[in-house]
Amino acid sequence: MRTAVGTAAGVGALVLASFLLAPSAGASARVSDPAPNSSASPTPSPSPSPSATTSDVRIRTFAYGTHVRQRMDVWWHETGPRRPAVFVIHGGWWSGGDKKYMTSVSRSFSQLGYTVVNLDYRLSGDAAWPAQRADTLDVIATVRRHAEQFNTDPDRYVLLGFSAGGHLATAAGAYGDGLPGLRGVVGISPVVSPLTAYADGQGDGASLEQRKLRKAAIVLAGGCSPRQCPAVWSSMEVPYHATAGDAPVMTVHSADEFVPPYQSGTLKQALAEVGVPMTVKTMPGTQHSAPLYREPGVADAVQKWVADRLGH
Repeated sequence: MRTAVGTAAGVGALVLASFLLAPSAGASARVSDPAPNSSASPTPSPSPSPSATTSDVRIRTFAYGTHVRQRMDVWWHETGPRRPAVFVIHGGWWSGGDKKYMTSVSRSFSQLGYTVVNLDYRLSGDAAWPAQRADTLDVIATVRRHAEQFNTDPDRYVLLGFSAGGHLATAAGAYGDGLPGLRGVVGISPVVSPLTAYADGQGDGASLEQRKLRKAAIVLAGGCSPRQCPAVWSSMEVPYHATAGDAPVMTVHSADEFVPPYQSGTLKQALAEVGVPMTVKTMPGTQHSAPLYREPGVADAVQKWVADRLGH
């Protein structure tokens, strides 16, 4: 049984234009130059539009709520057909991180012709779960309501999350019986199972990162353990919420990282039981999150998978 937790108050009431902010530092109104060290260089892989240039791209930062962290950078193409969208969600143990660290990833997908939404969300020190999922859902709803303004297709989008952001992406993808218009979810080292992270982070054999992730999950849950707050931890556990209406999922892990591939294995099994396909790609080594995404072949594989989900 799913836990019915609504999105943040006012999801249907925000008027996006009234929250227009000045462009953030380093994000000009138009973009024409690629990042010098982009983590995902443009490739000839399938594009959602006939022309995947950046000369017509505008970037603006918008507020989707009243909290200082409820901000999103939207990259949109002013010309051509309505573009499918990629929502990018940063990691940071749920307690840190910032959308600015996802600028290169956002630029790479913009150069491929997509609308890109690079979002911040309330951290665990600001609010306990499910505030982070609520913020993710609010961003999606806000952009879909204003799809015409952003020249985007409200019924063709994917979610791309890194580490803790991968947890939010998969949790949003498993919310309810599937989100309208969602075509796929990608997680790079996603913490799809906080309960597994909690178990892996205890005992003398746990690594420093595993112990840190266990503590971070407890903070996300409002400071309580699974025994103390079983309903909260059940709500955080993505495999518990798989339904036939969920979108396909792709995840990438390093074989020996502290968020191991078997976390995604639990979600893959749950999705298989309801008939939803999931791909788990495992790379050698210990790289995690953004460094893993920069490993040879990873970004290309993700871009191809996204294009297959959003293609014409």
